[in-house]
Parts: sequence; structure tokens; C-alpha cells
Amino acid sequence: MTTQRLAADSAEAIEHAVRVLGAGGLVALPTETVYGLAVMPRREPLERLVAVKARSVDKGIQLLVDSLDQARQIAQLTAADEVLAARFWPGPLTLVLAPRSVRRLPTLLKNAAGTLGLRLPDHVVPRRLARRLGPIAASSANLSGVPPALDADRVAATLGGDIDLLLDDGPVRGGVSSTVVDCRDLTSGPRILREGALSAAEIEAALRSA
Repeated sequence: MTTQRLAADSAEAIEHAVRVLGAGGLVALPTETVYGLAVMPRREPLERLVAVKARSVDKGIQLLVDSLDQARQIAQLTAADEVLAARFWPGPLTLVLAPRSVRRLPTLLKNAAGTLGLRLPDHVVPRRLARRLGPIAASSANLSGVPPALDADRVAATLGGDIDLLLDDGPVRGGVSSTVVDCRDLTSGPRILREGALSAAEIEAALRSA
């Protein structure tokens, strides 16, 4: 398969990505942390994303949102989640949240515990797509177990034949994956499941100062 490659800031990039995603396609796109692979949160596109990455179905796929309101419509945020979102969103923070029971979501979005990972990225491309389409499902643009791609050339070299569209924004600004935090247990406090661009000390300081 031939992958189309567009400059992320070109006039047609977002419109074309909207069409590709809407048709069930797989789009590689930049964020402020690492490049991601995005699909619409529907069963067949999610299955394709999991297959391309050779990713375990038990890990879940995070959702990228354009606003805190979008996150609240999908998932239940605790008081601690609200504090961290106010402090670090948009930014490299993924919150592990319980889904709202009124929303029917594909099983592949959830991890083995039935939770969702949500992030509001500090990058115009995924946010514009989420604004147009609603939350989009995304995972890092790499094979599972391989370091995430930090530029479009790396995405093309490793996954180019498996994706429909690559939005090229050059090297990412950050280069470190998001920090993943679970604040659902109000008695034991936040659990940092993956320390990434934000340190554990930064997370704890934000919660102490609230």
C-alpha cells in the first residue's frame, strides 16, 4: 500500500485526515510528545491499529480530546483528575478514567481493568481532528516494544506500508511519552503507571497545592 505524505501545516492536511479517518483509515500524526497512529474509535479501525502495531488487546488505546468538556462526556473525572487536568492539559498527561456507563465504547479502547486513557495534547493537529470528529483513538507510532517515532521519517521507515496518511511535522518538540496517572482510588491517592514527560514530583506537587 502507498502511504500519502502531507506537511502537517499544509492547507489540505486536516481536511484530508478527516476524510481518511472517517473512512476507517489509519493516520500517523504528530503530537508534542511522540508521533501517534490515529483511528476513529470504532471496532474495525481499532482492530487494524492493534494489528499494525502488534499490540496486546489488553492494553487499551487512549483517546485524544480537544477539551476537558469532551473528556467529561466520555469518562468520570475525580477531584484529583480535575486538578491535574487544570494544571497539565493541554500537555503530556494521560489520565486513566472510568468510562461513563451511558456511552457505549468499543472494547479495544479499554484496558483489562475496563478503564480508559484520555489525553488533551498540546499540538494543533490532533486537537483540530478531535474538534471535528470527536475524540480520536491513538497510540504511539511504532511496533510494540520498539521506541516511539520522533519524526515522520522514522514513521515512514517502520510503518509506512501499513498506514494511509502520514502528516509530517518534522521532529517532535518533546520526544518523551506522556505520563500516565490513575486517580480513581480516592483512599490511596494517585498511582503513576508510567513516568514520562512529567515527573512523579510534578504530579504530587500539583495535587498538594490544590
